[in-house]
Amino acid sequence: MSARLAPAAEERYVSGLLRSYLDLPDTPARARTADRVLARSLFAQAVPLDLVRAAFVLACARRACRPKDAPPLGSVRSLYYFMPVLEELRLAPPDPGYIRYLGVRLASATSNRP
Repeated sequence: MSARLAPAAEERYVSGLLRSYLDLPDTPARARTADRVLARSLFAQAVPLDLVRAAFVLACARRACRPKDAPPLGSVRSLYYFMPVLEELRLAPPDPGYIRYLGVRLASATSNRP
């Protein structure tokens, strides 16, 4: 990749990652500076965007599938919240079909909420 294309590729990656993050339930309306720094770091580490999005889906599914009598969780305040799940998936990448399934289930569960 030429030096000229690298900044554009990085910006597409960072903006796509942050857009996906901000579209999640219980996340802030705007990305923080620390979120942008982390997104750039993930780009520099060549972490596939699909893997980051899979971590978002899995973490959100885990949040949604808690027992009904469990105390409510607070909102997600930082992209760093998803790092443990991302590390888990980096060690053992998920089946893409399973992540698609979870994504569909999450979408229907969040659209049916009052």
